[in-house]
Amino acid sequence: MATYKESGVDISLGDKSSEIAYAEAKKTFKNRKGMIGCPLTMDGGFTGALDFGDFYLVQNDDGIGSKFKIADDIGKYDTAGYDLAAMVIDDAICVGAECITVSNTIDTEKVDPVKIGKMMKGLSKACAEQKVVIPGGEIAEIPSMIKGTVWNSTAVGIVEKKKFIDCSKVRLGDALIGLYSKGFRSNGFSLVRYVLKNAFGENWYGKKFDAKKTWAETVLEPTQIYHSAVLELVGRYKKPRKIDVKGIAHVTGGGVPGNTCRIFKKTHTGAILDNLFEPPKMMLELQKLGKVSDEEAYTVWNMGTGMILCVAQKDVKKSLELLKKGGVKAQVIGRVTNKPTIEITSRGHNSKGKKLSFKIS
Repeated sequence: MATYKESGVDISLGDKSSEIAYAEAKKTFKNRKGMIGCPLTMDGGFTGALDFGDFYLVQNDDGIGSKFKIADDIGKYDTAGYDLAAMVIDDAICVGAECITVSNTIDTEKVDPVKIGKMMKGLSKACAEQKVVIPGGEIAEIPSMIKGTVWNSTAVGIVEKKKFIDCSKVRLGDALIGLYSKGFRSNGFSLVRYVLKNAFGENWYGKKFDAKKTWAETVLEPTQIYHSAVLELVGRYKKPRKIDVKGIAHVTGGGVPGNTCRIFKKTHTGAILDNLFEPPKMMLELQKLGKVSDEEAYTVWNMGTGMILCVAQKDVKKSLELLKKGGVKAQVIGRVTNKPTIEITSRGHNSKGKKLSFKIS
């Protein structure tokens, strides 16, 4: 039975490392006390926020991890920019922020202008669709330190203080709306590659998934960016808010329970997710190939739900209409409870219909 830990990734150690890193970061917050740019303390948040008077400036970082190795394996770079942009832009929107800029760093074993041109063209296109600019970046050729290429980015956004989403208004009975993801986004790829390598060998990326695509082409499904669609609900900077979105979770590392729980920590609530999307076929097939349990799949992959919004029941209909207008497939996937757990009705390969319970710590 394949697990994320077997593939080389230990989520618990990653979480502990994040706690250590943020504890050190918080020690610097006093450096701006009483000054412009004073930080908010946001343990477990998707982004960081700085006080700039009547608005917060937010900033966060991420990358596309080993998904890029697959792009390297088959020489396909045109959609990687969407993956990179989504990882940071859709973290910023979790507090209601409109993303303004995305900068990026490319650390590579060998500089290839053609490859970098394709990468940046994709990122430029993704940013244009979201009304985001790329103010600059950095390319480092470091053959003695790296094999392949690592692509990371930083997003900067702004949000009016009165529109800042801090999850403090989440209440029992509120609706949870899921935004569909037809691919892995950029998380859990160590397990994806581990399963496929064990099933098909080193050259797994050339194996057929179906009559049209190879496995590599399939798992490289570009990431849909939700930012602009969600801004239709919460409003761009200085624009009116149409929906009082109470909480947002971007389903990235940690899967569904590991990210959804962030919405509920402030109010000591939880969730029942009993109407999740049917996971994409590629995820179910990978579960089958690697004997990946449903519990493992939901804690490593998004399983078809890339973002979750919390709104009052009265706002559900309009929220779904606005998301549809923004080109995002969405549905009510559950509701807020007063129990500090995430309870999932599985739609995975192994135990469809089984109740999976994850405690919020």
